[in-house]
Amino acid sequence: MSATVVIDDLDRRLVRAMQAGLPLAPRPYHAVAEALGVAPGEVMARVKSLLAHGAIRRIGAVPNHYALGYRANGMTVWDVDDDAVDAAGGAVGALDFVTHCYRRPRRPPLWPYNLFAMVHGKDRAEVEDKAGRIALLLGGAARGRDILYSTRILKKTGLRLAG
Repeated sequence: MSATVVIDDLDRRLVRAMQAGLPLAPRPYHAVAEALGVAPGEVMARVKSLLAHGAIRRIGAVPNHYALGYRANGMTVWDVDDDAVDAAGGAVGALDFVTHCYRRPRRPPLWPYNLFAMVHGKDRAEVEDKAGRIALLLGGAARGRDILYSTRILKKTGLRLAG
């Protein structure tokens, strides 16, 4: 069982200041520090501590792939032998065009798939080409597959602390 992380008022203010995204500035943590009235070193030390203790899981860029010209989004789903799925997932997840890859339980008889890998393309043909490349990598380990295409954009957000 993991211990509960205790955060103070400044940690909460820091999370609230960053939860909608870091400022688009040459030194974003310095801009956050200025907005909070603390030293940049304090902000960076607290972010490192919050990450180390699991209060913040990650900080990363979330590009708008539509604005970048990627109009087709396909969740490729694969039926991989349970004994091979971890290794297969590691190999698929390492591909530079796979944005996220994970294992999920099957739901027989209607859902035989246990490996999921998201790919994006300028059109469906590009997504299908990338799925074909995954199929070549998986070889005989993949007994079945499909591609589930996005039909609309959903805004993804994590937990938000109230103001």
